[in-house]
Amino acid sequence: MLRRAYRRRRQEGPPVSDAIRGAASGTASVPLSVLDLVTVGSGSTATRALAAAARTARAAERRGYHRLWVAEHHSMPGVASTSPAVILAHLAAHTRRIRLGSGGVMLPNHAPLVIAEQFGTLEAMAPGRIDLGLGRAPGTDGATAAALRRTDHLNEGADEFPQQLAELVRFLDGDFPDGHPYSRIHAVPGPVQGAAGPGGRPPVWLLGSSGFSARLAGALGLPFAFAHHFSGRHTVEALDLYRASFRPSAVLSEPYALISVSAFAADDEREARRQTLTGALSMVRLRMGRPGLLPTPEEAESYAYGPVEQDVVDDWMARVVHGTSDEVRLGLDELRKRTGADELMITAHVHSDEARLRSYELIADAYGMGDTGSPAGSSSGSGAQDS
Repeated sequence: MLRRAYRRRRQEGPPVSDAIRGAASGTASVPLSVLDLVTVGSGSTATRALAAAARTARAAERRGYHRLWVAEHHSMPGVASTSPAVILAHLAAHTRRIRLGSGGVMLPNHAPLVIAEQFGTLEAMAPGRIDLGLGRAPGTDGATAAALRRTDHLNEGADEFPQQLAELVRFLDGDFPDGHPYSRIHAVPGPVQGAAGPGGRPPVWLLGSSGFSARLAGALGLPFAFAHHFSGRHTVEALDLYRASFRPSAVLSEPYALISVSAFAADDEREARRQTLTGALSMVRLRMGRPGLLPTPEEAESYAYGPVEQDVVDDWMARVVHGTSDEVRLGLDELRKRTGADELMITAHVHSDEARLRSYELIADAYGMGDTGSPAGSSSGSGAQDS
């Protein structure tokens, strides 16, 4: 059903790609974007983390990053992004031009109609700036997933992902066929209120850390985002599978693949390692079933790591591109060449809000991404700001 819908729209008009592809800024060879995990560090609060997220979004816009996404996580004390739609509304009110989206919404946790309504509302608030990235994982542990879904049959949600996706797209486009049980149901804001077609609602992305979503995204002709920041061993394989599976659609005439990558820049190597180690200890605690607020650099440096814990730390540190801004730029360029990614989405899982923001600034400096400003009266700004 979903593939037929995309094929029909392809016959009706040319591909709509400008809502997906971005332009590289400065000397970067591909667009650079930001994944904000809305980290809550030890000694901080969710209120401060959300205020920092707004500062990050404004800085990313000013420095020429293409988009900023937030991801759905649950029951993780060190992350405040349980509700992507709510956070995106907050960020839309503080920005005017940068694309904002979910990286992603874990669709099996939700009714498709609810997501269509939430993102239709966001699109109405910030027209032409919203991305809807979807994943099929729970974004949490099994017990929390069961509490979210009110069922213990968790595998069914993942197995039904293609059907849920098809239903969601039908709600976004308002095109259930006559006789369908949902043909008289309208997701509002949505097409019934004036928006129509792929250009009038958020573009759908599929997210993944394995081959399933890569193959599905390719078959449907959708853009694909791969979670390299926590599944880096499978990146090239997944992107190759996506490209090999790709079939042109109304959304894309050729593949478009984004990868998320952990990267952190500081003024010197030692400080970069010191800050990056906080994310490593956080991962150790998560793996050991003891998640908490993100530790301080002092906690991370003084922690007595056991052999298994040290293995987790070594693996984490090897996957994070960290160092001076020039070292990070070289690492990102090498990763892009190795994977052929069309866009890099940078995330920095460190304790300090200030250090994280400084890292995004340093990376922008390394690529000559200047202060682009926010043009007054931009038609892509949020309704709240334009009023």
